[in-house]
Amino acid sequence: MLNLIGVIIAFIIVIFLIRKKFNFGLSLIIGSIIIGVFSLQEIQLIDIPKAMIEASFYSFEKNQIYTSTIELAILMTLIYILAKLMQETGAIKKIIESLRSVFSKGGILGIIPALYGLMPVPGGALFSAPMIDEEGEKYKLNKNQKNFLNVWFRHIWFPVYPISSAMITLILLTNTYSTEQNLGITIHISFLMLINIPAFIAMIIIGFFYLRKYIKKPQNEVKKTKKDPTGLIYILPPILPLFFYVLLIDFGFTEYRAFLIGIIFSIIILYFLLKIGQSEYIKLIKKSLTINLALAIFGIMIFRQMITVSGSDILIADTIKSLNIPVILMIVLIPLILGLLTGYNLGAIGLSFPLVSVFFPSSMDTTTLVGYISLIFISSLVGYLISPIHLCNVLSSDYLKTDTTRMYKMYVPSAIITLLVQILFVTLIINTL
Repeated sequence: MLNLIGVIIAFIIVIFLIRKKFNFGLSLIIGSIIIGVFSLQEIQLIDIPKAMIEASFYSFEKNQIYTSTIELAILMTLIYILAKLMQETGAIKKIIESLRSVFSKGGILGIIPALYGLMPVPGGALFSAPMIDEEGEKYKLNKNQKNFLNVWFRHIWFPVYPISSAMITLILLTNTYSTEQNLGITIHISFLMLINIPAFIAMIIIGFFYLRKYIKKPQNEVKKTKKDPTGLIYILPPILPLFFYVLLIDFGFTEYRAFLIGIIFSIIILYFLLKIGQSEYIKLIKKSLTINLALAIFGIMIFRQMITVSGSDILIADTIKSLNIPVILMIVLIPLILGLLTGYNLGAIGLSFPLVSVFFPSSMDTTTLVGYISLIFISSLVGYLISPIHLCNVLSSDYLKTDTTRMYKMYVPSAIITLLVQILFVTLIINTL
């Protein structure tokens, strides 16, 4: 029973540290140690460092090194570097300027934050907020309407964007779980993208509904600019990894290695597109380098491993199952609540997966497994979206001189509709196929 108390204390401390802006990965490692210490009646002291090593790079049972966690940590770091390079060099602004010359009638209000959404960096809504503020004035939008459109369209790609840290990490967690449970199922990221399409479509429809509702005749005639599509070439670096993924998977590459190669090529191609000095570009890369996402990946895998090693997952499952709560409800509520509490999609997935995976059936087909992880992903996304400590909400609201709660009358119903659409779709395919 002490191990269960340890898990509860660990969750409280991890969430407290996250809310205090402490490093997420280190927070999870601290939480893992707490779980291990409280589980010393069930395990030996040596099992704590062994669990950390097992989660990171070495299997004591199979006596071999594995690189999945390391590869994922490197991939997340490189994705962040590419995103920062696109911002620091002005590449993203060049794309927007070209699109502004093509789109009219307020469409750019959705396009601008959606483009920044392709750059998966924390607080990215701040980069689009000034442009949304300026464009919104032309169409008589109030600050809460601007805020909603900025944050909503910023996250519109998330259900189907394969080079996001949350989606890639969830796939790794799922395939690790499948191997441990001898399910014989390997989930590719394309499966999850496919099954998430209903939520993606729902987000698009909701976004355009509010666009049409808010857009009014401009106070001043919007000047028509000469069409200049040259800046659209900079869309190539963010989408190039997807082509490498499709190409290299057929040659036996793992998903992580396919994306790794694609991201490396994207960083190289961006350099040639920008035509800046090599030394300057290297300085920008060094400036963009951070270990935070790598630490987050290691922290997630260690935290999950410690819950398993301590036996806490089985105890939690038995306790909750005795309450006779429907499985689907648990799979939805736990990631949703953790997304709301942490304001961090990756964090919500990392924390919730070890808890909800114990409710999965002992045997299931690929469709059922993908359906369950889709619900984990969309539930955590919805909780993260509306969280008052979600960095995009905080920074966008601060810039636009408002606060997140003032857009909740649009935000919360939109998020709930998106989640309900996905729940209905997943329930139908699980019960039909």
